[in-house]
Amino acid sequence: MQIVMVYVHVKSQFLDAFKQATLENARESVKEPGVARFDVVQQEDDPTRFILIEVYKTADAQAAHKATAHYETWRDSVAEMMGDARQAVRYHNLFPEDAVW
Repeated sequence: MQIVMVYVHVKSQFLDAFKQATLENARESVKEPGVARFDVVQQEDDPTRFILIEVYKTADAQAAHKATAHYETWRDSVAEMMGDARQAVRYHNLFPEDAVW
């Protein structure tokens, strides 16, 4: 299991466009065979901040995700919307030990 949390800060004038593009990417991402989960969360006290919680069945699945047309479209369309460079942090699952997503 490969878990990636992507921290995103969006310029306020692009909130609606960012959400639209990101939700479209998420809808397509969960269709990938190697994606176990793909959540998009928005911070309550600062709506310009998001976390993408991406759970992949394997490390190779993450690489496959980055090669999809929908990811490339998302990446290119939101690049100018970022208030700061997005940051991805990788994690591994400890509990539940037998998690099957």
